[in-house]
Amino acid sequence: MWEKGLSRRRLFRGTAVLLASTALPRIAFAQQPKIGGRLVVAADSEPRNLNPAVVASNGVFFISSKIVEPLAEASFDGTDGLEGRLATGWEQSADGLSVTFRLREGVKWHDGEPFTSADVAFSALQLWKPLQNLGRVVFKDLEAVDTPDAQTAVFRFSRPTPFQLIRNALPALTSVVPKHLYEGTDIAANPANTAPVGTGPYKFAEHKTGEYYRLERNPDYWNAGEPRLDEIVYRVLPDRAAAAGALEAEEIHLAAFSAVPLADLARISTVPGIEVITRGYEALTYQLVVEINHRRKELADLKVRQAIAHAIDRDFVVKAIFLGYASASTGPVPRNDKQFYTPDVPTYPFDPAKADALLDEAGYKRGADGKRFGLKLLPAPYFNETRQFGDYLRQALAVIGIDAQLVNNDAAAHQKAVYTDHAFDLAVAPPVFRGDPAISTTILVQSGIPDGVPFSNQGGYANTELDRIIAEAAQTLDPEARIALYRDFQRKVAEDLPLINVAEWGFVTVARDSVRNISNNPRWAVSNWADTWLET
Repeated sequence: MWEKGLSRRRLFRGTAVLLASTALPRIAFAQQPKIGGRLVVAADSEPRNLNPAVVASNGVFFISSKIVEPLAEASFDGTDGLEGRLATGWEQSADGLSVTFRLREGVKWHDGEPFTSADVAFSALQLWKPLQNLGRVVFKDLEAVDTPDAQTAVFRFSRPTPFQLIRNALPALTSVVPKHLYEGTDIAANPANTAPVGTGPYKFAEHKTGEYYRLERNPDYWNAGEPRLDEIVYRVLPDRAAAAGALEAEEIHLAAFSAVPLADLARISTVPGIEVITRGYEALTYQLVVEINHRRKELADLKVRQAIAHAIDRDFVVKAIFLGYASASTGPVPRNDKQFYTPDVPTYPFDPAKADALLDEAGYKRGADGKRFGLKLLPAPYFNETRQFGDYLRQALAVIGIDAQLVNNDAAAHQKAVYTDHAFDLAVAPPVFRGDPAISTTILVQSGIPDGVPFSNQGGYANTELDRIIAEAAQTLDPEARIALYRDFQRKVAEDLPLINVAEWGFVTVARDSVRNISNNPRWAVSNWADTWLET
């Protein structure tokens, strides 16, 4: 057992022992899973709030999903793409006004208290609906949660709510927190937000700012034989280039979410004992989007928006910026979503000559200096790729006579400028598609979103027909009819261009080949890792 504090020297000394065997030849026959060992992982961010019931984001999930569990997790093979966690089953009433969850028995919180339906009801009504960044949309019509017994929670809605939407939301939006630690407190200031108590396979042990988070095995986990590791240590490495060096030096076992820069993948894939894995992000598709401020007279003109779309060489972006680890987008739903995606939408092939003609038709002729008008362009600072695309877009717009001024901000300043102050003309954003357009996609184009909501329509765009489709889909219970509405939604977005979808990408995991059971579900990096183990 470790002492209370974990020194940097102790961390690396222990890691070297665990990794020493990875240079040995792989055993040809399958091994039985081993119990024990410390998995050391790169973390490029350091979330202050680790409560996924309030902050549903991948940076939070990456750590907290091992501690705090949802009702269900995504699955490659499960019914409707789901596998039970705290819930073992769920069903909707015929009128669409209630959903009943059967909860797992014999589950304990990390402090020893029993998990019950009261925890689910409290989480849903006090956190997911009023506080969670994404749950406020999905659970807006939730009016009560009945708890007839400790293992049953009945969600009651004021209006019919699509079961398809509820199912799709379960992995990301239903993390359950302990009522006995949160009730009667200031939820935003509760200490369990930074030292979470959950039901998951790992317990929160400690966090040393700027150095690491440490999780330790939960010996009372409800699934016998899991977890298989003694500890998970997240080593804070904000410089992504450092992750590749740490893997090669055998200081860490694994780097997820493309923590190893794309430019290093070809080289590091040839290093003995290291594997590059693209599977495991299918339910976490990021989209490269150009956000548009429709308050600008020029950008309110559809011909100008079409011209900008034709000025972008999507194939070049995929090859040069994402080095092939992406696909060109056709619209607001990614290609890999089998439920909702349709290719039957208007498209805008790369054609600068057509872009020039459209701008001329719109009345924006080139001046003597070759320029038509200027724009303020704000690339999101979260990824190298969004910043690089900002540079590319500035050059692509210059070709068609639009003078784009790049404004680079840190994350806080960028969010304020775009989503609160509307101090932008074009912005580059990386929204995430989370398995259902109603969860995180329609908000990008729907009108009436309050100021200050990140990754939402803050460009002043309003389209009554598009709003009607979004509202109708939100109450359509029949899955096929709902899918048809969202295909109309995709066509309308591609036709009217409230924003411009450019590319979509998953991430890459790079790991030592001693790490087993990697990428075995569509949200693996943000799932519980209960069955992950180390080969010795």
